[in-house]
Amino acid sequence: QVHLVESGGGLVQAGGSLRLSCAASTSISNLFLVEWYRQPPGEQRELVAGITDDGRTNYVGSVKDRFTISGDAFKNTVYLQMNSLKPEDTGTYYCKSNSRWGYDWGQGTQVTVGT
Repeated sequence: QVHLVESGGGLVQAGGSLRLSCAASTSISNLFLVEWYRQPPGEQRELVAGITDDGRTNYVGSVKDRFTISGDAFKNTVYLQMNSLKPEDTGTYYCKSNSRWGYDWGQGTQVTVGT
């Protein structure tokens, strides 16, 4: 099992930026894939972005050119840099890992974007 801890959420005005962190209990090189999901209030959890162990990235269309996912192997951390935030980006953000130990989720961090 991989233990994941998200941080960096908060309240920000529209147009602002936040950087979320997902700290893993193992080297991120052991993780085949790390993804960020978000769950808006009263809605289903949705995929936002992902990064593979060889550095390939993917994004949902609504965040392309605004969000950037990256990994720091020295800190065992995957980041989600979020710029030009919109009210519809509000939600609880979770990271998820896929490794030889299976799938693991963090506890989430809240992002609230004001108008």
